[in-house]
Amino acid sequence: MTLLHPKFNVEQPRFDQGTYWGRAKHFFITTNPLNLLATSAQLEEARELLEKYKNGEIKKISEDELWRAKQLCDSAFHPDTGEKMFLPGRMAAQVPCNMVITGCMMTFYKTVPGVVFWQWFNQSFNATVNYTNRSGDTQISFNTLATTYCAATGGALFTALGLNSMVKSLPPLVGRLVPFVACSAANCINIPMMRRLEIENGTMLETKDGEQVGLSKVAAKEGITMVTMSRIIMAMPGMVLIPIVMNKLDARGLFKRFPRANAPMQVGLCGVILTFSTPLCCAIFEQKAAIKPAKLEHELQHKINAMAKPPEMLYYNKGL
Repeated sequence: MTLLHPKFNVEQPRFDQGTYWGRAKHFFITTNPLNLLATSAQLEEARELLEKYKNGEIKKISEDELWRAKQLCDSAFHPDTGEKMFLPGRMAAQVPCNMVITGCMMTFYKTVPGVVFWQWFNQSFNATVNYTNRSGDTQISFNTLATTYCAATGGALFTALGLNSMVKSLPPLVGRLVPFVACSAANCINIPMMRRLEIENGTMLETKDGEQVGLSKVAAKEGITMVTMSRIIMAMPGMVLIPIVMNKLDARGLFKRFPRANAPMQVGLCGVILTFSTPLCCAIFEQKAAIKPAKLEHELQHKINAMAKPPEMLYYNKGL
C-alpha cells in the first residue's frame, strides 16, 4: 500500500486551481456521471474518512483512498454549507440531464407544444441547479424561487416563441438556433434572480487563510456574471454545432428516410459534446474567485486597511 503523500490537502482540490488545465481536470472528475451511483452510505463513509484524517485519527492510509473519498464528497456536498446536494442539481448530473433536455429542445423546436414543454422542463432543471449550487449558505425564500422560476420560464418561452414566428421565412438553420438564444436569455434572467439575495446583501469574502472579512455586493455581482457567462458558453458547442450538422443531414434527406433517428441522434451528439464542454467551461473561471480590495466597496476597503496585515487579494465562492 502506498502511504500518504504529503501533497494531499483535505481542503484543496487535487489539481492546481490557479491554472485552467488544473481546474479542467478537477471538473472532469466532479462532473463524472458515475459519481451519481454512490449510495448515501458511501457518501457518508467518504465524508467520515476525510473528517477522521483531518482530525489526525487516521495515520496509515493510501493517498488514492483519500482522493477517492474527496472526489465523492466534492461531487455530492456543497463546498460552503457541507449539506448533501439534491441529486439532479449536482454537477455530476449535468451531462446525463442536459443531453436529454438539450437534444429534445433542438428536436421539437417547431411546434408550440414542443417549445413550451421543453423550455419549461429546461428552466425547471436550471432552477434546481442554480439553487443547489448557490454561493455560500445563502437562504432563498419560496417567493424568490417562485418569482425567479416564472420569470426565467416566461423569458425563455417569450424568446423562443417570438423568434420562431419571426424566422419562418428565413433559412432552416436560423430556426434551429432559436433554442440556444432562448436558453441564453433565460440564463441571464434565471441566475441573477435566483441569487438576488447575494446581489442585495453581498457574498462573503475571505483571506487566503480562510478568515472572513465581510460581505461584498461587488464580488457577488462579479461572481454571478462569471457563472452566467460560463453557462452560456457551456451550451454553445452543442446548441450551435449540432444544428449545423443536423441541417446538413436534413438537406440530404436523411430524416425523410429515417424520421425516428432525429431525436436519438441529437441526444447522443449532445451527450458526447457535453461530456467535454461541461468540465471545460466550468473551468473557465476559478471556483474560489479572487478580487482585489481596491475593487470593493469603500467601507470594506477601510476595514481591510485597518487589519494588521492587509491582504492583497480576497477570495469568495462564485458558485457554479
